[in-house]
Amino acid sequence: MGTIIGYIVIGLLGGAIAKAIMPGSQGGGWVATMLLGIVGALVGGFLGGALLGVSYTKVFSLEGLIFSVVGALLVLFIYGLVNKRKA
Repeated sequence: MGTIIGYIVIGLLGGAIAKAIMPGSQGGGWVATMLLGIVGALVGGFLGGALLGVSYTKVFSLEGLIFSVVGALLVLFIYGLVNKRKA
C-alpha cells in the first residue's frame, strides 16, 4: 500500500512540475495532474530504462522524479499536438 501511495505522490509532483514548465493552459484539476504525472512516470521510466539503463531501487528517488517530469512533459507535448489537430 505504501508503494502505491508513493507512486501517486511522485505522479502528483511530476505532473505539477510538468504543468508549471509547459507553456499554455492544460486545464484539469489535481486528479488530472496526478494521472498526467503517473502516465509521465511510466513513459519516463520506460524511456529511462530502455535508452539510458536507469534502474529504480527506491520509490522516492531523484531519478524517478526527473524521469516522471520528462515523461509528463512528453505526454503534454503530444496531447497539445493532438488537440491542435482537432481544433
